[in-house]
Amino acid sequence: MATVLIIGSGAREHALAQTFAQSDQVKQIYVAPGNPGMKDAKIKLVDIATSDQTALATFAIHHVIDLTVVGAEGPLVDGIVDTFQAQGLTIFGPNKAAAQLEGSKTFMKRLVLDHQIPTARALTVDTVTKAQAAVKALGWPIVIKQDGLAAGKGVRILEDAVSSERVIQAIYQANPTARLVIEEYLEGREFSIFSLVGKRQVIHTPVAQDHKRRFEGGQGPNTGGMGAYSPVPFASPELVEEAINQLVTPLLDAMAATGCPYQGILYTGVMLTTEGPKVIEYNVRFGDPEAQVVLPQLRSDLYILIQDLLAGRPVTPRWQTEQTYIGVVLVNPDYPTATTRAYMVPGFSAKLRVNYGGVTTNAGQLVSQGGRVVTVITAATKLAEAQAKIYRLLADQPTDLAYRRDIGQQGLAE
Repeated sequence: MATVLIIGSGAREHALAQTFAQSDQVKQIYVAPGNPGMKDAKIKLVDIATSDQTALATFAIHHVIDLTVVGAEGPLVDGIVDTFQAQGLTIFGPNKAAAQLEGSKTFMKRLVLDHQIPTARALTVDTVTKAQAAVKALGWPIVIKQDGLAAGKGVRILEDAVSSERVIQAIYQANPTARLVIEEYLEGREFSIFSLVGKRQVIHTPVAQDHKRRFEGGQGPNTGGMGAYSPVPFASPELVEEAINQLVTPLLDAMAATGCPYQGILYTGVMLTTEGPKVIEYNVRFGDPEAQVVLPQLRSDLYILIQDLLAGRPVTPRWQTEQTYIGVVLVNPDYPTATTRAYMVPGFSAKLRVNYGGVTTNAGQLVSQGGRVVTVITAATKLAEAQAKIYRLLADQPTDLAYRRDIGQQGLAE
């Protein structure tokens, strides 16, 4: 019987732990650091920070961990895969060089443009003057991305010269050496492709659609994600295959060609434009909350699947095809603004799958700790049925936490 270590603390890591817990091969799952909402007969929390690579590797050695999976992007960008592999430990994820794909938007954009992968026109700048010139050259609306990690919130979409100038000035006042990627705004519909990349094989999950904006109708600031659903009605098998052939496979080939062969989970953010699919961004791990609606669809054993991918053994995963999964994220009402106020986390209907994120305990009660608190998930034959079901169940459970009430709406337009 195997032991698994998951590195991270959010709802995505809880979803991973729940999926591994379904394996007959796995006897114990450790999550470092995890959160109190994850506790289960098979799941134990480990009080080690995701940044403490030495302590994590030592734990993995002492507890004879058979497989480590990294949920959060920070440790990957910092090189935790290199640290574990140097100790002879089995870990699924890209090494530090390959993790630049998410850690540096400049690296990613240069790679994509050099290899002619369809994407938005972009310019990389490092001064106020260059940023102003780039904005004028590309026109409005304009997309401004800060280089480096930003927990899904480092993107600003600006509609006019006044707002873009204000944002540029604020960025360079805070950091005079800031590096920005300034892109043309792409119109279209988004969806996400997740690829599990092994030694000699790549497999793809059902696609999902995330909802980044804080409020209904795609209004308000970008967040780490307010909800998701999967599969996506407008993303036909033919369209998904086209996106994989144009955006995923060439990227993996480009990474190998530049000396950064990729292994692990690859997220490809796709915009379906009038010119066809174009890549918005790549991430080096599962998205949150997309993982919460994708992983429950797996009917194969995740532990065996990943071990076979790492070993280069051929795999044929099984995914459900009968239902649509939908997840709604409950957040602190002030999110994404930082706040220290804690809210009670309610109990939820047994008809909902629950993945806890930003929670802690107070007198034995789960309370919020941070912005995104919990993801609740359900499924039904049709998207409209799943949407109605999840909001009906949420309405039956009063809470002070906030959530969007239109998750899945774009898929219903089909």
